[in-house]
Amino acid sequence: MGKHSRPGPPNQPSRAVPSVDPNDPLAAYLKRRRPPLDQARRHRPLHGGASHLRPEEPRVLEEWDGFGYQPVGTAANLAAAGVWADERATGNAE
Repeated sequence: MGKHSRPGPPNQPSRAVPSVDPNDPLAAYLKRRRPPLDQARRHRPLHGGASHLRPEEPRVLEEWDGFGYQPVGTAANLAAAGVWADERATGNAE
């Protein structure tokens, strides 16, 4: 197994990125505009470090705008940031 090999059978495509329609003339452009791993919202610790450490510290909330992640607010702790990040996925907008 090579250094950058993906686990699993070699005859199956990766599930990390959805497939692209080969007949769509804008497919390459739209593929670049998708957020990494289709994660439109994410949160990061305000003072850096791993996201799972110090769960009581404030978090920066970031949202994908089609070109990159832009800061859109803050959350008081990891739990509040997790709720915000999951709102869009579950459709429970405030």
